[in-house]
Amino acid sequence: MLRQSVRVGGMSSLALTKLDVLDGLAELKICTGYRVDGVLRDDYPAGLAERGRVAPVYETLPGWQESTRGARSLDALPEAARAYVRRIAELAGAPVSLISTGAERDDVIRLADRGCRRPAAERR
Repeated sequence: MLRQSVRVGGMSSLALTKLDVLDGLAELKICTGYRVDGVLRDDYPAGLAERGRVAPVYETLPGWQESTRGARSLDALPEAARAYVRRIAELAGAPVSLISTGAERDDVIRLADRGCRRPAAERR
């Protein structure tokens, strides 16, 4: 649904909030598609009749045990957290421009043209 929202809403980038609440999870699941009557689809079905027969398809990524709380740079995040952020950007088709890592106002990573963008060929 995120990919659809990016396309329909014309979003130029994403704000990924509460990354710190994922700390300590052994693995993370990201919905990458939907299966309807055995057929794999990229987008969530628009028709009401199909919605009752939808099964999400998940990709599993490794989690991280280190704390991300209060991180203020991409380099301060565990590699698995950076991989998660990159994968979200790839799947959504939009770069991540902001990541919040805690409850404090300054617990934010602001990204410009760093490593969480979709490939250049897809940005045209």
